[in-house]
Amino acid sequence: MTTPPRTAAATDLAAILPELIEFLRIPSVSTLPAHKADVQRAAEWVAAYLHRSGLDHVAVLPTTGHPLVVADWLHAPGQPTVLIYGHYDVQPADPLDAWHSPPFEPTVRDGNIYARGAADDKGQVYIHLRAVAGLLAAGGLPVNVRFLIEGEEEVGGAGIEAYVRANPAALACDTIVISDTPMFAPGTPTITTGLRGAVFTELTVQTGRQDVHSGLYGGAAPNAINILCGIIAGLTDAAGRVTLPGYYDAVRPIPAAERASWAALPFDPEAYRAAEVGAPALLPDSEYSILERTWGRPTFDVNGIEGGYSGAGSKAIIPARASAKLSFRLVPDQDPDAVIAALKARVAELCPPTATVQWGAAHGAAAVLLPTDSPAMQAAQAALQETFGRPAVLTRMGGSIPIVSLFQSELHAPCIMLGFGLPDDNLHAPNEKMHLANITAGITAMRAFLRHLAR
Repeated sequence: MTTPPRTAAATDLAAILPELIEFLRIPSVSTLPAHKADVQRAAEWVAAYLHRSGLDHVAVLPTTGHPLVVADWLHAPGQPTVLIYGHYDVQPADPLDAWHSPPFEPTVRDGNIYARGAADDKGQVYIHLRAVAGLLAAGGLPVNVRFLIEGEEEVGGAGIEAYVRANPAALACDTIVISDTPMFAPGTPTITTGLRGAVFTELTVQTGRQDVHSGLYGGAAPNAINILCGIIAGLTDAAGRVTLPGYYDAVRPIPAAERASWAALPFDPEAYRAAEVGAPALLPDSEYSILERTWGRPTFDVNGIEGGYSGAGSKAIIPARASAKLSFRLVPDQDPDAVIAALKARVAELCPPTATVQWGAAHGAAAVLLPTDSPAMQAAQAALQETFGRPAVLTRMGGSIPIVSLFQSELHAPCIMLGFGLPDDNLHAPNEKMHLANITAGITAMRAFLRHLAR
C-alpha cells in the first residue's frame, strides 16, 4: 500500500523549518570574495549537523577555493555504500529589488520557502542531512553512507575535482546519489537519467588601440561591436543550426523509445512558454519537440556582450573592443575539446582582417547518460513509488552537472539523480523557492531509498 507524500513524511515540519531557515540564512555566495567567510560558515554548519547526527570522520577540508565537507558512517557490513553529493554554495541574489522578501531572510508563503539556495541546492542537501539523521536516531542506517558536500559548484568546482582525482579510495562507493535536479511536474516523482554537456568561453574582438570619434573616423575605422555581432551571426545559419565544422557529426540520435516516452509526458507547451520562459513565442522547429530540443539536442547561446558605451544618453564613439560570453550545450558523443577547436576555426574564418580575436579560458564537460538497470535505480524507483503512490518518470535535463561525468570516470559507480525541486523554483533568479511538501516527501523518499538499497 502506498501513501501520498502529503501524509507519508514522518517528519514534523515544525522541527524542520528552524533548521532549514538557519541554513538558508547564511549568504554562502561562492563567486563573491566578500562572502568568503559566509561560505566557510555554511561549510561548518553542514559539518556540525553531520557531527550531531552521529556521522564519523566529519571534516571541513580546505581546497584552493572554498572548503569541502566530508563524513561517513560505515557500520553496515556486507551492505552497499552510498556517496551523497551536494553543494552548499549559492548564486548571487541580484537584482535585489526583484525579490518579494529578502533573499537571505527565508520566508514561508503559500506552502513554499523562499530564499536564495532554497532549491539549488541547500534545500535538497538538507533533505539528505535530515533523512540520514532520522535513520541514525532510530537505530542506524541500513547501508553504508559517505557525504561529500562542496562549496564551489556555482563557480566551476576546481577544488572538488582535484580532491576526487586524488582520493578515489576515500570516496569508494557502490552508487552516488545527487539531488540537484527538478521533478518533471508537481506530484510527479522523477529520476533524471541524462545531462547535456557544456562548453563555456569568452571571445574578444579588438580593432584599434582605443575608441575613436564616430564623426571624425566613421566610414574608415572598423567597429569592434559590429564585427563581433557579425561573427556571432555567422555561428548559426538562417535555420538556427550551428555552423561549426563537424558540430553535428558525433551527435547521438535520441532513441525512438525514449522519444516516445517523452511524448507521453504531461507537457503543455503553452504553459511552458508563458510560465517558465515568459517569451511571446518559442523558437520554431518542425523536426524536434521542445523536450527533445532541451534534453537531447545540442545548442549555442550568447550569454552576455559588452563593449562601447552603455551609460545614459549618447556618446559618439566607434568602439575598439567588444567581448561576448559564449556557451554550447552538448549531447552524448560530442567532445568538448573538439567543439572548442571547431569554434576557434570557425571564428578565424568569420573574422575580417580589420580585427584580431582573443580568447578567454575555455572549459567544458561531456554529456552523460546514466544506467537505468542498476540495483540503485531499482531501489530509487521503489522508494519513489512508495512515497508518491505513482511510478517515477525517467527524464533527461538540459543543464549540465560536470561533477557527474567526473564521478563516472574516477569512481566508476552509477549515479542516481533524485531531484525534488519544481520547474518554477526560479533557480539563479529572484524569488527562488522550494515547495515544503517536496522537502518532507524527499526526506521520506531518501529514507525509503536507503532501505530498499540494503541487500
